Amino acid sequence: MTTDEKKNIILEMLKESGTVKVSQLADVLCTSEVTIRSYLTDMESKGLLSRIHGGAISSYRPYYSMNLSQRLETNQNEKINIAKKIAEMIAPNDTVMLNAGTTTLMVFRALPTEYNLNIVTNSISIALEASDNPNFNVVLLGGSVNTKYQFSYGSNAVSQIENYHADKLILSVDGIDVSCGLTTYYDKEVSVDKAMIQNSDMCIVAADLSKFSRNAFTKISGLEIADKIVTNKEISKDILSQYTSINKDIILG
Repeated sequence: MTTDEKKNIILEMLKESGTVKVSQLADVLCTSEVTIRSYLTDMESKGLLSRIHGGAISSYRPYYSMNLSQRLETNQNEKINIAKKIAEMIAPNDTVMLNAGTTTLMVFRALPTEYNLNIVTNSISIALEASDNPNFNVVLLGGSVNTKYQFSYGSNAVSQIENYHADKLILSVDGIDVSCGLTTYYDKEVSVDKAMIQNSDMCIVAADLSKFSRNAFTKISGLEIADKIVTNKEISKDILSQYTSINKDIILG
């Protein structure tokens, strides 16, 4: 069994129970406790789990109790690398849709400021920052507002999206899985995400390593809508092979 395979088993055990012990993992994986601790340290550095005394807990559920500022600091380097890679795909005069999320906010911050761009978003944070650049034509979708995570949603937002056509959609998700597809924790934003997908030529999914093999609360779509999936270069070979086997274009940042 390879190291990546052992780490995937750790993630699966965390997914089922939310917590694991070093001694338990050593028995299951037939590996020394010293090696298990090194695995957990490496996985914690990638935001895949949180270390506790004698073991680890899933970092996924606590993530949703964080405010926006705390979430921006979580897996920050991974998100920045993803954002830089996506920014390279944007051309001058593009119309770009971005849904709400800390990764999409990072993508916006990486966009070339000298480009003339149309930006359509339901993220209040993105719209506020974008409005400072005279090269950006910014459309903030109206509707009901989630004040904690600073996004708009609802039928008004969806009806406005139908008035626009985007060259590229940057879609932030909370879960991505070969079987379950693209999912989000925020059920109220799903209709906005779906409308953005329908009104865009290309869908670029932005997902750091912690989002893979996750099934969040509400399904957005199957993987078939993803033209490109951008994640971190540290992704395991096992997970990567799952997506390349179904001809998904995975770009590593």
